[in-house]
Amino acid sequence: MLHHYLDKGPWFRAKRFGYGAGLPFRWQGWVFLITHMALIIGLAFGLNDRPVILVPAILLIAFAPMPIYAARTEGGWKWRNGEDA
Repeated sequence: MLHHYLDKGPWFRAKRFGYGAGLPFRWQGWVFLITHMALIIGLAFGLNDRPVILVPAILLIAFAPMPIYAARTEGGWKWRNGEDA
């Protein structure tokens, strides 16, 4: 089952304007995005009474998977001004 999750190929569409990834178009991208969001929300609710720990933890969880998003985006991350198809 794990080999289905780790197969080659992009999971996210490239944005038409700007820099970064667009919405997922494969189920692996949706699972990754929803899990990422759930971790951030769960951490926010779990550590809401400890702001000294909460802020660095949220920043770490938010930015740690960015290389995966970049590697799994069609055409990689680059600036797009709408002229790229």
